[in-house]
Amino acid sequence: MSQQANPRGTFLKIADALKTRIEEDPDMTVLPSLTEVVRDFKVSRGVAVRAFGVLKQEGVAEPAPGERWRVVRSGAQVDRRPLHQRIADVITADGLEVGEAFPSASALAERFDVSRPTVTKALEKLEAAGVLAGGGQGRVRTVRAVPTREERS
Repeated sequence: MSQQANPRGTFLKIADALKTRIEEDPDMTVLPSLTEVVRDFKVSRGVAVRAFGVLKQEGVAEPAPGERWRVVRSGAQVDRRPLHQRIADVITADGLEVGEAFPSASALAERFDVSRPTVTKALEKLEAAGVLAGGGQGRVRTVRAVPTREERS
């Protein structure tokens, strides 16, 4: 009879390891992706999900829709608005005018630390709202309207 490692409690060990990483790196703002946890700890996706659940239950991390899990630190300000609202703020933050080119999905993905498909979905929402024009493969999106303060809040 072969001896295998007991999987019971593995998710707790992973949660502890992730908590240690968070404590050692005060600049850490997001957790590794599920794929990275599965690969690094050589566990199933279900075990990784349970580890993230432990971190959520303990108030160490929280899920962010369409993004990686965020690290929760006491006293830290976190922008919990949907991604499309935060991307709309790029127009005013970068001083873009109507008709100017909007940053690419790849540039925004890097800026907001999310995947490019996630940014593309957010950009489609802004196009539907009339804030951006154009887009599509090989086409540059342009600013169609500068959102007012009421639209952004």
